[in-house]
Amino acid sequence: MSQLPERTDALVIGGGVIGNSIACQLAEAGVGTVLLERGALGSGSSGTTAGVVRTYFPGNALISSLAVRSLSAYHAFAERTGTDLGLKRIGLLVLFTDEHQVQDFRHTQAAQQAAGVDVELVTAAEAARLNPLVDERTVLAAAWSPEAYACDPAAIVRGYATAAQQAGAILRTETPVTGIGPDGRVHTPAGSIRADTIVCAAGPWAGTVAAMADVHIPVTTYPVEMLLTDSPGSAPRNALPMTMHPSSLRIRSWGDRILIGMGRPAPDESRQAWLQRVSHRLGTTFPTLAGNGLEHGWSGDLDVSPDGMAFIGRDDSRPFLYAAGFSGQGLCQAPAAGEIIRNLVLGKESWIDTAGLSTARCLSGSAETG
Repeated sequence: MSQLPERTDALVIGGGVIGNSIACQLAEAGVGTVLLERGALGSGSSGTTAGVVRTYFPGNALISSLAVRSLSAYHAFAERTGTDLGLKRIGLLVLFTDEHQVQDFRHTQAAQQAAGVDVELVTAAEAARLNPLVDERTVLAAAWSPEAYACDPAAIVRGYATAAQQAGAILRTETPVTGIGPDGRVHTPAGSIRADTIVCAAGPWAGTVAAMADVHIPVTTYPVEMLLTDSPGSAPRNALPMTMHPSSLRIRSWGDRILIGMGRPAPDESRQAWLQRVSHRLGTTFPTLAGNGLEHGWSGDLDVSPDGMAFIGRDDSRPFLYAAGFSGQGLCQAPAAGEIIRNLVLGKESWIDTAGLSTARCLSGSAETG
């Protein structure tokens, strides 16, 4: 474990897609930057995703605006970093099973489009055309957003990390933070380093890291498991769109198989009972998958905020910034989150009002600002 520098302008804690985006954008702006990661780069929440970047987030145009800006950055990623993300457009289909979901879509469509999202309401028959596995009798309508892409999350982390190092950032893996002093000195098994500004991007460990600095970030750890099943013989050759059901079931093509997500077992539910529940919902919504065996794909932990929206901001009492609580959506927001944090460090305005991203929205009486 190599020795740390004595000091740095900015210290980023967390080496996932969010932390590496922040480190890259700070270093490219001329800010002396050190990044510390407790394990390997991308070994936390960044490796727990379905590998899709999208712009449409139902019911939250602010998240959508971050995702739109981030997708633009991903399209320019190869030219900027030299890393090809292998973006392949598959589209996003959000199924509606009752009328109030359809009405909610109609009420929010204008705000989504104002945020730059390409999304429209389609009939159940059209939803079944877009994803032939959908039983149109089980849905009323759907939202269709073509701007959703399969990608390689590890390539995003790798590209940002390489670009950050080329811009002068120092990245240290296998270096957990063990303490944070009031003077900005951060302690690790490899020694201590003093930082003018500390940025917490520690994903599921963000709350623990922030607490070392007497800062409260209200995130919880949420374990998830991704499952795999075989594609039916009737499945189309083209990749299926990412398809989301109101039950939280979501599927997409994964090579010649199908990737499935539906959260995790309830607190009083066995894994076997959960698998049976997933299997039942899968067979009801996608009849040709009924009876298919479900296999473990991978699992991990997400950092979740109380309202499902990320916290991006600064503590009002000390130079401590945070980007956490992305609730499984960090891949879609990482470029924009890095830009916002960079602007906060440099004292610049961002392209949107970021006050609503502060932890103050979930901390009653908080004096923090975003």
